[in-house]
Amino acid sequence: MSTAFELEHLATCITAHAWNADRSRVAVCPNSNEVHIYAKNGTSWVVEHILAEHDQVVTAIDWAPKTNRIVTSSQDRNAYVWTFVDGQWKPVLVLLRITRAATHVKWSPLENKFAVASGAKLVCICFFEEEHDWWASHHIKRHKSTVLKVEWHPNNLLLATSSSDFKVRVFDAYVKDADGRQVQRPYGEIPFGQPIFEFDQCAGWVHALGWSASGNRLGFSSHDSTLAVADLTSNPPTVQKLRLRNLPLRDLLFVTENSIVGVGHDCTPILFTNNAGQWRLDGELDKTTETASAASSSARSMFQNKVDLGESKVDIKLPYVHQNCITNINAYKSAGGVVSDFSTSGLDGNIVIWHVKPLETRSKLKFV
Repeated sequence: MSTAFELEHLATCITAHAWNADRSRVAVCPNSNEVHIYAKNGTSWVVEHILAEHDQVVTAIDWAPKTNRIVTSSQDRNAYVWTFVDGQWKPVLVLLRITRAATHVKWSPLENKFAVASGAKLVCICFFEEEHDWWASHHIKRHKSTVLKVEWHPNNLLLATSSSDFKVRVFDAYVKDADGRQVQRPYGEIPFGQPIFEFDQCAGWVHALGWSASGNRLGFSSHDSTLAVADLTSNPPTVQKLRLRNLPLRDLLFVTENSIVGVGHDCTPILFTNNAGQWRLDGELDKTTETASAASSSARSMFQNKVDLGESKVDIKLPYVHQNCITNINAYKSAGGVVSDFSTSGLDGNIVIWHVKPLETRSKLKFV
C-alpha cells in the first residue's frame, strides 16, 4: 500500500498542532510552555509568532477557522483565548476555576463556546459573557478521575469525554448564554452535567475520541489497545469492540462515515473500515515489507549487542515516516463529511500531511 505525503520538520518534539482556516499557518507546541506559529514562506515554514503566556507545558491547541481565534490549555491550570489584533496575538485568560492541569481543549463547531478537560475530574464549558467582558465557565463533574479528551458532536450541543476512569461519557453541553433559548435539544431538557450515555467497554485509560461527520458514530480507544465504535442510531446505542495487536492509539479521526484513521505509539497511521456493519483493521498506511524486515533485523541486532557487549551500536530507523509516537491527527482538507487530506504530528518533531483518495463506495480508502 503506497501513500503520498508531505513532510515538515518544525521542532525537536511536537505534542499538539492546529491549522488556520486556509492552512497557510500552523500552530505547534514544542513540548514547552510556548506555542509557535509557523507561516508558509515559499517552500519552507518560518516562525511568525511565539505565544508564551503559559507558565507550564501546553497540553492542547485549537484554532477556530471562522473567528480566527486560538484557544490553548496548559498544565498551569489555565486556558487562554488568543485574538489577532494589530499584527499581534492578544491573550485573554479564561476563568476555569480548576485545581489540576488542563489536559485538552476544543472549540465547538459554531465556535461560540469551548470545552476544557482537566485533571480535577471535571470539564469546563466556557463561553463569553458580554456583560462582564470575559470568558466564564460551567463545570461538568460526573467523572471519577482525570478527563483526558473532549470532542464536540456536530450539532454543537453534545459533548463526548474520555477519562482515566476507563469510561466514555456523552453530555448535553447546552449553555443558555451561548446557545440562546430557541435551540432544540436532541434529548430534551436534561439537567446540565448529567450524562446521557456512558460507555465502559475499555479496560484502560481512554486516550482518543472521535465523532463521525453525521454524529451517528463515536469512536474511542484506550490504553489496553482497544478500539470501540458506538452507533447512536440504535436505542440503546450498540458498541463494537476491536482488540488490537498494535500499541495503544493516542488520537482518532473519522475520514469517512465508514473509515477511521488512528495514530499513536506504533508511529504510523492505522486504517479501520466498516464493511457490512462490521469494523475491522485494514492495516498500517506507510509500511513496506522490506523496511519492516530491515527494522526487525536492526532491532534484533541492537538487543543482541546489549546482551553480548552491554551496549548498542545499531542506529534504528523505523520503517515509517514518523520516527516516534504520533500525538495528534487533524483534518487538513475535507468536504461533505469526507476528509481528503489529514495531518499528523509526533514526538519526532515532524508534521506530515497525508493525501487520501476516497473510493466511490466510501467504505474503503485508496492512498495514492
